[in-house]
Amino acid sequence: MHSSFALLAAVLSVANAQTRSDKRGLVFVPNKDSPEDNKIWVQDGSDLTWYYNYDPTPSSAFSDQAQSDFEFVPMLWGSIDDTSFLDAVNGLIEGGRNISHVLTFNEPDGPTQYGGSNIYPWKAAQVWVDNIIPLAEKGIKVGLPACTGGTGGIPWLQQFLGNCSELISTDGNTKNCSYDFVTLHWYGNFEGLASHMGEYSAAFPNKTQWITEYNYDNQDLTTTQDFFNTSAEYFDRLDSVARYSYFGSFRSDDSNVGANAVMLNNDGELTDIGSWYLGGVATGVNPQSGPAARSQFDVLLAVSLALVGGLFLI
Repeated sequence: MHSSFALLAAVLSVANAQTRSDKRGLVFVPNKDSPEDNKIWVQDGSDLTWYYNYDPTPSSAFSDQAQSDFEFVPMLWGSIDDTSFLDAVNGLIEGGRNISHVLTFNEPDGPTQYGGSNIYPWKAAQVWVDNIIPLAEKGIKVGLPACTGGTGGIPWLQQFLGNCSELISTDGNTKNCSYDFVTLHWYGNFEGLASHMGEYSAAFPNKTQWITEYNYDNQDLTTTQDFFNTSAEYFDRLDSVARYSYFGSFRSDDSNVGANAVMLNNDGELTDIGSWYLGGVATGVNPQSGPAARSQFDVLLAVSLALVGGLFLI
């Protein structure tokens, strides 16, 4: 069995690698049962230049990585009633970390059972005024909240911006809450993704986009790989896309987006998509291979043998 590190070094050393891009980042979803996977993303030759972890503070797994090499981007995930996010980011800055961007509100238009922060626009506006505007005044670039790919995302954001403007405006002096980039999530086919990006460009013009979660979930392997390659080429070609991060940095057996949509198989080896995303070539590793797949086979084999044995006893 090859180790993930050896496999990564091998595939990234090949001259004819997948198209490389410094736009690519990591949606870090750690697995306490396989912490050895964490270092795969920051091995020499990896394309990944930044990451976020849905939290305001960096992950200890990357404590040995300089901010200039692997940029941590703090996220204000959902509703808070204080300035704890602002305090946390200021603490990072005072500690010497160069924080240049922050992300805000993970799928605020979505229910919590599906990973959304489920926050009213008016409440999000108050949290923004208390925590985000002071950071923007320091020159930190701030992202618009990352809504779901549903039709309610743009209306939610428009209401949010309206509520935010009301909070900072005074009689006779209307102000708008500003942002530096638009953050998108998408789960579906490429045609839907391109259309979704176009709708957001029209609604929020003259801003770059960060696609911070995307995948074509629960598809067969060929369809999933075709989507990955088509979308990556599209993102890399568009100047309007500043950064993107594929949601799939985990093993197949841990996936909530389908067994084929992941960057690691059940042994922690890079799949084709995982290697391509890091700038390497295809590995030929089946996403569903590894211990989990073998254990399922063993169970089926045992059941079959038991049934056959039962026939002989009849």
